[in-house]
Amino acid sequence: MTERTANPIYADSTPAVGQILALDIGTSAVRAGLVGADGSILASSRVDRHGGVGGGLFDAEELYRCVLNTLREVAPAGTPRALSLSAHIGTIPVDQNLNPLDQGGGWSDSRGLDEFQQQDESLLASVLDEAGRPRSTGGALAYALQARRREDINHRLHALLSPKDFVVARLTGQILTDTIDAAYTLASAVRCRTWNHGALEQMGLDPSIFPPQTEPLSIIGELSSEASHRTGLPQGLPVAAGGPDGSIGIAVLLGDRRDRIADIAGTTDVLGRLIPDETHQPQGTMLNPAVLPELFAAVGATGLTGGAVTHWRGLIGSVEAEEVMALPPGACGLKVLTSLTGARFPHWKPKARGAVLGQGTDHGPAHLLRAVHESVGFTVREAIDVLDPDQSLPVVLAGGVSRSRPALQLRANILNRPLMVQREPEITLLGAAAVGFAAIEPAAEYTTICSALLSSNDEVLPQPQTAEDYAQLYDEWRDMRDAVECLREL
Repeated sequence: MTERTANPIYADSTPAVGQILALDIGTSAVRAGLVGADGSILASSRVDRHGGVGGGLFDAEELYRCVLNTLREVAPAGTPRALSLSAHIGTIPVDQNLNPLDQGGGWSDSRGLDEFQQQDESLLASVLDEAGRPRSTGGALAYALQARRREDINHRLHALLSPKDFVVARLTGQILTDTIDAAYTLASAVRCRTWNHGALEQMGLDPSIFPPQTEPLSIIGELSSEASHRTGLPQGLPVAAGGPDGSIGIAVLLGDRRDRIADIAGTTDVLGRLIPDETHQPQGTMLNPAVLPELFAAVGATGLTGGAVTHWRGLIGSVEAEEVMALPPGACGLKVLTSLTGARFPHWKPKARGAVLGQGTDHGPAHLLRAVHESVGFTVREAIDVLDPDQSLPVVLAGGVSRSRPALQLRANILNRPLMVQREPEITLLGAAAVGFAAIEPAAEYTTICSALLSSNDEVLPQPQTAEDYAQLYDEWRDMRDAVECLREL
C-alpha cells in the first residue's frame, strides 16, 4: 500500500467519512477495494477475465460472475457506506429480464458501424455533432441499427446497456445510465445531457431502449436481496451511478482543475482535460459531460498502449526491465506500431493494425520491447498535443506505468512535458470511491473528497538532451506510421 501524504489544497472543506466499496471493471480483470476516506485501500480483490485485452466481444454472463466473485472476496472486510462502480465502455443488449441477447462489446466493438455509415450524410453529421464526436467508431446506436435487422434480437430487445449499467441493473434491478456512458453510445446530445430523440426518430429506432440518464454523483438504487445473498454484502446497500473507468480516473486526478491534462495509463491511455463549455473543445477530441455537472471534459482514448506491452511481452517471454530501459533512444533502429486493434484518438482508424519495421539480426527481445514502449509514448504524445496544441500544460499521470521510475522517465522524455505522478496505481478504484463518497455525502465537496483520497504527486521532469533526441525520433515514427497506412490502403 502506498505511503500517503495529505494534500492540503481543499483542507478547509468538509471531508468524507467511512468506507466505500469501489468496483472497477476492466477488460482484463475485475477489481474491488474497500476504500477509506483518506484513500487507503483497506482490502482488495481481483478476478481475471477471459478474452484478452483487445476491448472486443465478451460473454456478459461471465463478466457478471467475475463481479460476484470479486465482491464476495472483499465483502467480509468491513461495512461500506455505498457501492460505486467504474467500467470500460461498451454495449450489452438485454431483454426485459436482463438476460443478454448477444455477446457484449467493449471499446473496440464496431458492430453496426456499416449500417450507421449508410445513413444520410447530413443526419450522420448532426448525430456526431450532438454526440460531441469527431468520428464514429461504433457504439450502442450503431449496434441498434444492426439489431433491428436481426429476428433473433429485434423484438426481444429491451435495453442497450454499458457493462457498468448491466452490472448495476443486475445488482439493484434499476435500469439507468450515467451521462458520461451515454455519451459513448452516439445517441446522446451531450451538451444537454439527454438523448437525441430527433435522430432516433429519423433512424426509426425506439428511444426506450436507451435507459434514462442520471449524473454520476447520484445514488440510483440499493443492493437487492438476491445480490446480497450472492455477494455477502448487506441488502439495501446504496449504489452510486458511477461511470466509465477512464473518465472516473480523470475526474479524481483533476478535481475541478483546468490547468492540467490527466493520463490514465492502462490497457489504453485515456487522456482528458476539463473545459468550461463546448466552445473550448480542442478540435479532434471527444466532448463528454464531466463528473462535475457544471463542467465538460475534452477527452480521447488511444488504441492499445499498456495492452500492447503486455501482448508483446507475452510473445517474447521474460526480459529484464533494466535491460530494456538501458538501451539508447530509438531501440537501435527498430520501430513498432502498436495499433493492434485499431487506432483511436486522435486518428480514429479502426482498421489500423500493428507493424514491426527495421528489424535486423542484431535486434533481440529487449530491443523489441524498448521499441514498443517508445511507440506507446509516441502514441500518447500525439494525443496529448491535440488536447493541448500550445504544449504548455503539465500531465498528471496514474496507472500501471507509474510503478516504474525508468518507464516514467522515458514517458517524460518522449512527451517533453513535466509529469506529476500519482503514486497509487489503482486510480480508477479511487475514482469510483470518490463518486461513492460524493453520492452518499452531498454536503461534502467533490474536490475535497478527491484531494483527500490522493497522495501527493511525484514530479518527473524531461531530460533536455534525451527529449531533443526523442523529438526527432517522434517525427520519424509518425512518417513511418503514415507510410504504412498508405500502403495498407492500396
